Amino acid sequence: MKKSLVTIVICMLAFAMVVGCGSKNNNTNNAGGNAGTNEGTKASFKAGMVTDSGTIDDKSFNQGTWEGLQRATKDLGVETKYLKPAGTTEADYLKEIGNLYDAGFKVIVAPGFKFETAIFAAQDKYKDAKFVLIDGAPHTADDFTPVVKENTVSIFFAEHESGFIAGVATAVQLKEGEAGFIGGMEIPAVQKFNWGFQQGVKYANDNLGTKISIKKENVVYQGSFDNVAAGGQLAAQMYDRGVKVIFTAAGGVGVGAINEAKTRAKAGKEVWIVGVDGDQFKDGVYEGDKSIIITSAMKKVNSASFDMMKAEQDGTFPGGKTLTFDIKNDGVGLPEENPNLSEDTMTKVNDVEAKMKSGDIKVAAEKGDLIK
Repeated sequence: MKKSLVTIVICMLAFAMVVGCGSKNNNTNNAGGNAGTNEGTKASFKAGMVTDSGTIDDKSFNQGTWEGLQRATKDLGVETKYLKPAGTTEADYLKEIGNLYDAGFKVIVAPGFKFETAIFAAQDKYKDAKFVLIDGAPHTADDFTPVVKENTVSIFFAEHESGFIAGVATAVQLKEGEAGFIGGMEIPAVQKFNWGFQQGVKYANDNLGTKISIKKENVVYQGSFDNVAAGGQLAAQMYDRGVKVIFTAAGGVGVGAINEAKTRAKAGKEVWIVGVDGDQFKDGVYEGDKSIIITSAMKKVNSASFDMMKAEQDGTFPGGKTLTFDIKNDGVGLPEENPNLSEDTMTKVNDVEAKMKSGDIKVAAEKGDLIK
């Protein structure tokens, strides 16, 4: 009897080891392409992205969105791919959306307001697909009323809050001098960055003893997101007028401004740039570990795209909803590390951020009370 019991136990242990090993192997996802591995037990899927104008490493929406999808590949085992359309028309976008769908990519991410009419059409044409539209809401070309179907989620950001905290940080760190703003296209998201930044500087002037001025001539919208040369020219003109720091919310135009600031910094001039969307500190490095990026007003686009992939995998995809990533849910703010901001500056910035989260400080999403 004892021998029989021992034999049964040994057999059970052996069986458990075989099942355990088999389960581990079965949970390894190696779908090929850009897919990573996922040690968990949840099913994976294929997620695609259609890029907006610009490159995949544009330091802006394309790059941030793709970084979130790459993280989904690494952490969740999601197979990911992006396609770059030939142009920026609704037809161009729909063509690549269709190409992704036909290749089995049934979760499709579109970064930017230019996709609004294309996603409006796609959410009906591909009803078994799911769409993530960042910084936009689906609508027709003739009627701007948002229509977010059950297979689509629309995501926006509180750019004014991100701009505000960056304005406070910039003013507290520099204490005095002139600031400027270079925007890309004059659209709501870019305008809110500008308005928030000016409100943040004004708050610091009124409450924290700073003396930063912003003149009307130093607030400019270039009109595009890809004219690098124009960004450099605009920045040069502002710096020549005595501006010390420029907030750029302009994609490739901002890259031109960063390049101009780096050239001047190498020549010994004190000039600064406030980065945008992601942490642009590395993009501003001009010598050793010195960077002209004083801080960055971040929209955590990478977190938004990753979070939607995680939601899809968890079965909680928020279809039909419009979400806002703001200061209260850490969807906007400054980078975790700000080498060019002092400890004293960060103490004051953190205090202001806490007041924003509690509602003691409210930032207007419209033009409001700006510096004259």
